[in-house]
Amino acid sequence: MKIAGIIAEYNPFHTGHAYHIAQTRAALGPESAVVAVMSGNWVQGAECAIADKWTRARLALLGGADLVLELPTLWAVSSAETFARGGVEILDACGVVDVLSFGSESGDLEPLAQAAACLDTPAYRLELNALLPSGLSFPRCRQLAAQNLLGEEAAAVLASPNNNLGIEYLRAIRRLGSAMAPMTVRREGAAHNSLSQDRPAHLSATQVRACLRQGDRDTPAPYLVPGALELLKAPLPRLEENPTAQRLVLARLRTMSELDWAALPDSGAGEGLPSRLVLAGRRAASLDEFYDIAKTKRYTHARLRRLALWAYLGLTAQDRPPHVPYLRVLAFNTRGQEVLARMRKTAQLPILVKPARARRLSPQAQRLFELEARCTDLYDLLRPDLAPGGREWRTSPCFQKEVPQL
Repeated sequence: MKIAGIIAEYNPFHTGHAYHIAQTRAALGPESAVVAVMSGNWVQGAECAIADKWTRARLALLGGADLVLELPTLWAVSSAETFARGGVEILDACGVVDVLSFGSESGDLEPLAQAAACLDTPAYRLELNALLPSGLSFPRCRQLAAQNLLGEEAAAVLASPNNNLGIEYLRAIRRLGSAMAPMTVRREGAAHNSLSQDRPAHLSATQVRACLRQGDRDTPAPYLVPGALELLKAPLPRLEENPTAQRLVLARLRTMSELDWAALPDSGAGEGLPSRLVLAGRRAASLDEFYDIAKTKRYTHARLRRLALWAYLGLTAQDRPPHVPYLRVLAFNTRGQEVLARMRKTAQLPILVKPARARRLSPQAQRLFELEARCTDLYDLLRPDLAPGGREWRTSPCFQKEVPQL
């Protein structure tokens, strides 16, 4: 049995994700298994997921995944490079994954591999360092540096979000010395983060979320797996659209000192950003106002959002260990059960199925799990049905006996 790994957010799972799994399985054989590494309750765009991680993992099983592992928040809410590194580390540590499959706008592995190789050269680092003082955003400097070495056409792959993430997967595989073979599936349907007026082959997850949050269940219905609408009946609003969330986050931002901000990852401590963030935190009456006050050409909106979320969650750069210390199981079916049985013989990290067994992990791993539990408690505060804390310690993985025939 061949085993493919996929790194995703599934926020929420839709037909584009199912297409990616189906194409991957078609390439490896109908009996192949799919292991998905999925972000937890907080996602890379510094946003609360539309549904909790156990619900989204269950939808992934319904859409063709066999085993869903968690990408901890400390890697999930991070730059593309850190996000990719965490996901690749988890898949490699399973010891059973043959192929890392990812979606891309390119659909062609070669130009992505060429760009990945370029970004790991000393020449690229020199070009980048020369451009950073210009005041342009890091992504723009990155593409221009690669363009100076590869040419405009070859560097253009860095302008597309899925290509860019795929390039980071390739870099992570190389740095880790992983034996996993990369493959890419061309993204079909609506573009990443787009709001289409047409009826594309697949909606973007952004549009699915927007429809569900606005109470429109008819538009996304054809793009969701059967049963999804019932599981997504109470979608969490965006932080900026949730009055409770705004007050909770702003309460934290208003108490942050320059030292507090400087302790966050990518804080721009050496460039004076913390002082700007202190000012923005004290003046802003909304999250959008905070981003507007703090933003510059150099600091992207996404980076500011991540800093605000890390502040709310009470996380710091030092909280993230050098490597992911365990494999957390969120959901599996009978085929995933077979994969888990193989992993028990091959995995390089502890496999955590029952949350109570986190207390048996190393001190570093226990600390990470406790931080994850706090992130879940803070996520649950945003739900309309306020529930007791501690759900992380009480919730077991979802098991689905049947393997859907897709």
